[in-house]
Amino acid sequence: MVKIRLKRMGSKNRPAYRVVVANSRSPRDGRCIEEIGTYAPMSKASDNFDLKMDRVDYWLGVGAQPSDTVRSFIKKARKAAAETAETAETKPEVKKATS
Repeated sequence: MVKIRLKRMGSKNRPAYRVVVANSRSPRDGRCIEEIGTYAPMSKASDNFDLKMDRVDYWLGVGAQPSDTVRSFIKKARKAAAETAETAETKPEVKKATS
């Protein structure tokens, strides 16, 4: 079974993670099929993760199962994308006056 999960990187007491697609039998920090994002838990910013949503959609489409943490990242990323699309649609267009 293929899983979408976190792979720990970084140094001692300074964790950083990569979101990877891996076989469920491989070890946490072992061989992966593809790296599709990052997660920096030590970052103060609210957007401390980054996902390639096109690749996430592909892997979910072929049956990969996300871990609980990655599932929450996907949910947040989809919500943020919907909000930015919504604000882009409702934003009034400003036309420049030509003189």
